[in-house]
Amino acid sequence: MSDLNIILPSKLSIVSEVGTKGVYEIDGLYPGYGHTLGNSLRRIILSSLTGAAITSIKIEGVDHEFSVLDGVKEDVITILLHLKEVRFRLLTDEPQIVTISAKGPKEVTAGDIKVSGQVEVLNKDLHIVEVTGKNTLNIEMTVQKGLGFVPKELLQKSKTDVGTIAVDAIFTPIRRVSYEVENMRVGDKTNHNRLRMTIETDGTFSPREALEQAITIMVEQLQAIVGFTISSRNVVEESHEKELLNDIEDKDQSDASEFTDILKTRIDTLDLSTRTLNALTGANIRTIGGIARKKKEDLLEIEGIGDKGIQEIKKILSSYNITLKQ
Repeated sequence: MSDLNIILPSKLSIVSEVGTKGVYEIDGLYPGYGHTLGNSLRRIILSSLTGAAITSIKIEGVDHEFSVLDGVKEDVITILLHLKEVRFRLLTDEPQIVTISAKGPKEVTAGDIKVSGQVEVLNKDLHIVEVTGKNTLNIEMTVQKGLGFVPKELLQKSKTDVGTIAVDAIFTPIRRVSYEVENMRVGDKTNHNRLRMTIETDGTFSPREALEQAITIMVEQLQAIVGFTISSRNVVEESHEKELLNDIEDKDQSDASEFTDILKTRIDTLDLSTRTLNALTGANIRTIGGIARKKKEDLLEIEGIGDKGIQEIKKILSSYNITLKQ
């Protein structure tokens, strides 16, 4: 493997996904890239994913947040803190009005919030307030989309009505995110990185979607800086992969799906010799599809691949009914 080549990492792999928590790994990162990518993705995930939150609250009979309501167990500040913990999924970019109208005695939860078809409450069991008397508690709230954390001073673009209380908005749909980096072997080197990211969301979307969105944001930011486009090499590879898929176009959809999965099979799971595996890895070939995109002449140009290696590769491909590119 040439020291001048910076190998490409593996595709994103799922370690576990349980509910709103997911753990994901990226293998084969160049030394030091684990922390570079991990820290960058963590910051993007926390700051740049769109979420929804309450931005203002109006409680009937209350002029300011330091008030106390008769027949209500909690004071207004406590009610506001509970309401800020309610998580919403907003299906529109326009601010929405949601309400609570509860007649006591009653424990009011987030499930009692009346919403339109554009709004969904995610944590309906969340306790908000306990009405101890026989009075009725009426609350009106504005919910809107945003990024990260926005203090109430920035949300108040104009003077608010008397009785309307602006609140700090926690838009981020991420509860927590962390990453770990460990060394791993790639070829004859043991200092490459494995990045493991643990993400927990509020249920607005899955942790995998959060990671994929963060990666997309990072790529778009870099593209804007240098203006690069997808390399011609990738275009050629995608073209040949389409040719491979066309070979089974006369078969049913399940066969096509199975063939696509075969092309994505990692070469380190195949019965290849160490020499051949290291040579292919050093040439940034990591899947069966990556091998099938190459001609025999292309493979022979790889250091460590000879006629014996070609025969070994052809034997592996033939077991999947695949041949090298002609």
